[in-house]
Amino acid sequence: MKGAAARAAELRRLLERANYAYYVLDRPEMSDAEYDRLFRELQDLEAAHPELSAPDSPTHRIGAAPASAFRKHRHLVPMLSLANAFNEAELAEWKDRNARLLAEVRTSGYTLEVKIDGAAVSLTYDDAVFVTGATRGNGVVGEDVTANLRTVVDIPLRLQGKGWPKRMEVRGEVYFSKSRFEKVNHERERQGEPAFANPRNAAAGSLRQLDPKITRSRGLRIFCFHVEAPGYKLPVDTQHELLERLTAWGFPVEPHHRLVPDLTAAHAEITKLEALLPTLDYGADGIVVKVNPLRLHAELGTVGDREPRWAIARKFAPEVRVTKLKEIRINVGRTGALNPYAVLEPVEIGGVTVSTATLHNFDLIEAKDIREGDWVEVTRAGEVIPQVLGPVIKKGARRSRPYKPPDRCPVCKSKVEYPADEVMAYCSNVSCPGRILESIVHFAAAMDIRGLGYERVRALLDAKLVKDVADLYELTPMHLLALEGFAEKSAHQLVEAIQASKRQPLSTLLYALGIRHVGAQGAKLLARHFGTMKALRNATAETINRIPGIGEAIAQAVFGFFDEAKNRKLLERLDKLGLNFKEPAATEGRGPLAGKTYVITGTLPSLSRAKAKELIEAAGGHVVDSVSKKTTAVVVGADAGSKLERAKSLGVPVIDEAELLRRAHRKP
Repeated sequence: MKGAAARAAELRRLLERANYAYYVLDRPEMSDAEYDRLFRELQDLEAAHPELSAPDSPTHRIGAAPASAFRKHRHLVPMLSLANAFNEAELAEWKDRNARLLAEVRTSGYTLEVKIDGAAVSLTYDDAVFVTGATRGNGVVGEDVTANLRTVVDIPLRLQGKGWPKRMEVRGEVYFSKSRFEKVNHERERQGEPAFANPRNAAAGSLRQLDPKITRSRGLRIFCFHVEAPGYKLPVDTQHELLERLTAWGFPVEPHHRLVPDLTAAHAEITKLEALLPTLDYGADGIVVKVNPLRLHAELGTVGDREPRWAIARKFAPEVRVTKLKEIRINVGRTGALNPYAVLEPVEIGGVTVSTATLHNFDLIEAKDIREGDWVEVTRAGEVIPQVLGPVIKKGARRSRPYKPPDRCPVCKSKVEYPADEVMAYCSNVSCPGRILESIVHFAAAMDIRGLGYERVRALLDAKLVKDVADLYELTPMHLLALEGFAEKSAHQLVEAIQASKRQPLSTLLYALGIRHVGAQGAKLLARHFGTMKALRNATAETINRIPGIGEAIAQAVFGFFDEAKNRKLLERLDKLGLNFKEPAATEGRGPLAGKTYVITGTLPSLSRAKAKELIEAAGGHVVDSVSKKTTAVVVGADAGSKLERAKSLGVPVIDEAELLRRAHRKP
């Protein structure tokens, strides 16, 4: 047995070294026949001695048993999105914004990294062994697809080298190579299956297969570019060194990254990289520019909970195609807004077949003189949302009549309102079927009711099981089992998700109700100020307007919402059904941190920057970016930078995470 264990360990080492040489270094050290022989030997050993099947065994790449569903996985640190810059001027504005916070960024240097067009994932390693892999999800919680990611051949199951943190999360982008994508599509067409639309969606879909063997058959690859290790110090000081260290640990890193001293040099290199991208065997949609010193990342922080200040995606001019606009149609949104869109002759843009595109609003249609039957230029804004740029008019060509905006809603035929101070037009009927569909879908997404998307909401409406959002809370599994697509388990799961949403705070409910002009941030300000639905319902427009951050348009919209009898009746039903009409966290001006101002710097042991900010604000405090004499305290974590020094020079108190938690949970 001892000899078998030693041989299995040696085989694992040889096979992973061969994978690293082949996939990461592109320098094969072993013939395919030799690899297959060693692999079969390891398989036989593990079959004879199941206790030898270690988590980092290459045999796990074959695929585990199919899963019934994916568990949720909370990332160690939220996976944020990147802001975009579409030209040199916008990139310079990004640098200047950062320089106003930290002058050092002007001379600190930047890394340039090819932005892979794939599916973002996080890979968690404990003591150098790959233990969990997850999709990005909503950035905070993703889906555990560990078994599928084990089949991606260039993800190391055990790290090489040294210096890795005891626990860390590596970020990467899983992708379909262009050549592999073509082969897979050719095989699918040969077998009578529909071809995949584009490599990005195919990669994301492959990661979410319940059977890992299907994922393995797709031949996915990965490039890695970032590490999060809360509570541990990374053995490098810069992003450029981190990319090199990732390679030493066994991760594949996109090979065309650059280190430049300033943006002038960056612009020159970006031009070269833009010309290179079409020649690569993988999709890329820009260049990511990152501040090089890692200590400045913590100092610069994030913009809200959305994006890091220290990185930005330099996107290139979008691909434009010309096609025929067959018809202009209108979608009615949740607030009654009429959203015109174009029905097009299908055209491929950036690997995606586009058959519809947004026209934004009626004023824009008139300004651009877009008409049905025109040949039009179409692109994908941010390479995501198709939009019509304008008509291509040939001299002497006959055109249809100018488009006339409707005076009646295309869904319910009610009168259309055109507010003088807005570009959007609105259906005046709050019970318009188009509005109801969109409003329920929005409500379900905002209240985190998993499994309630467009198709299921449409099915509920068609079956007359719901007329508004309150009806959702009276659904039973028996109601759902009468609908196509529901089994007993899925019916119970959806009802449980609906009932669980009753616990959402007032701020979430206000946003979910779809009050015109009230976004997620506005809903938080209202909920924190008033505390209860009753207090908000009884407030005047003038009182609402006096809240910092709430303008007149929002105040009038909120007052108008509560002034409408139909909405008051809906709220009464929701109240009786047991939804939460209170904001549980301390509101503005109250709580243990009321009137206090904090600055956060460095990496905290357990709280992300966003969570620490949320904790402080929930306790009535404020979080700002710069230290001044008015700062109550600076919350310091690992790798704290210049903010710590400034706090010391000004005599501002310095506290750690434990002290922050004690203060935030103290009774006022």
